Amino acid sequence: MKFNPSYNNLFGRVEKEVQFGALYTDFTMIKPGAFHRANGGYLVLPMEDVLRNLLSWDGVKRALRSGEIEVEDIGERLGFMATKSLRPQPIPLSIKVVLVGRPLLYYLLHTYDEEFPELFKVKADFDTRMPRSEENIQDFVAFLSTFCNKEKLKHLDGAAVAKLLEHSSRLVEDQEKLSTHFGALADIIREANFWALQDGEAQIRASHVNKALEAKIYRSNLLEERLQEMIERGTVLIDTTSTVVGQVNGLSVLSLGDYFFGKPSRITASIAPGREGIIDIEREVELGGPIHSKGVLILSGYLAQQFAQDRPLTLSARLVFEQSYEGVEGDSASSTELYALLSALSGLPIKQGIAVTGSVNQHGEVQAIGGVNEKIEGFFAVCKAKGLTGEQGMIIPQSNAANLMLREEVVEAVAAKKFSIWAANTINDGIEILTGVPAGARGADGKFPADTVNFRVEQRLREFWERLKEAGKEEKSKKE
Repeated sequence: MKFNPSYNNLFGRVEKEVQFGALYTDFTMIKPGAFHRANGGYLVLPMEDVLRNLLSWDGVKRALRSGEIEVEDIGERLGFMATKSLRPQPIPLSIKVVLVGRPLLYYLLHTYDEEFPELFKVKADFDTRMPRSEENIQDFVAFLSTFCNKEKLKHLDGAAVAKLLEHSSRLVEDQEKLSTHFGALADIIREANFWALQDGEAQIRASHVNKALEAKIYRSNLLEERLQEMIERGTVLIDTTSTVVGQVNGLSVLSLGDYFFGKPSRITASIAPGREGIIDIEREVELGGPIHSKGVLILSGYLAQQFAQDRPLTLSARLVFEQSYEGVEGDSASSTELYALLSALSGLPIKQGIAVTGSVNQHGEVQAIGGVNEKIEGFFAVCKAKGLTGEQGMIIPQSNAANLMLREEVVEAVAAKKFSIWAANTINDGIEILTGVPAGARGADGKFPADTVNFRVEQRLREFWERLKEAGKEEKSKKE
């Protein structure tokens, strides 16, 4: 593989030396390039470096197109004046060139370079994850052993290997997959080896791997600690104990390069009779991105299908992320916003100790989202700081259950029933957990059972419709 694919390094050059004040060269000063050395075999090139080097990409295409390697002075190629030099005959070329780079470069070249699809016909994607099968686990363990031997590190005991397998699955957020990002795993092993040396242990143990993972988090989570401190002091308002109408705790994920953490946010809804529909305050002030705006618009579709089949949807509602001063993007809070609306319409308070994540479609089905582990851990940290009561927890989409790879303290709290995680398939599942009241399904008569959430919502919307109808009659009589 050539790491500096400049034009001369790829296609050779004719060197010159000074004799009696003049440049002199002969055939012994013709130096080969990477194409000459790899002729008859394979040449692997880093795509980004090839594109960065002047004339290299054009030279690669010309050589492959013509089937010849031509040694040429780069000054002549650029059209500059050059001293008289040798012009070696072209050499026949038989080679396989492999370009390695990001998928984006492939897509751009395939779109904008007409010759690229003709010269590079075979594409191979390298996956960043692999199935967590017995065979792959054995290969994974063999890699750990080989790596420790190569780096002259202490070997890992069984518990440490299990911890690394768990961390590998966490990297890809999938219980049935393993990460192929071995560089990140290698860094953890090196740091765990340091702690094993400090403790004078013969092997790397699970406690050393845990210490390495915790140290990695500690070096990156300053912003997260500051946010948690603001929540504890009451600067950022997050309630984890009471019940409130029209208010839900949602979560977003913040990225700090190689570290991600969940940020709790209070989402509120206010309602009144009207015809404006659902107004997204984040969108109105241009803080909401297009995907977030799409998620809010879907809520109107759900309400119309569920409650406005025999009359117009007469509602004026406003949704907002409280104390949010940056852009909001993604639809992972759309189910959270819908719960806030249903609570405001039904008048039923929501348990603030339960946070929610998940997107929703127009049929009320809760859909998968990303960063589920970070979101759960972010809300758990807030509940832990304010005091775990056993009533707190998170509602996640059922389809995200296979993505759960949580830290040990969260798993232990769930096992001790100090914190709970619920998986919801539909909005009805979630609203029942949040309010403790049955959601209710339409019966054969087309009506919801009394004293259910949906019954209360429908009744409230009917009241809004009646008020607007009466207001319309009064306005009409005044005009007459």
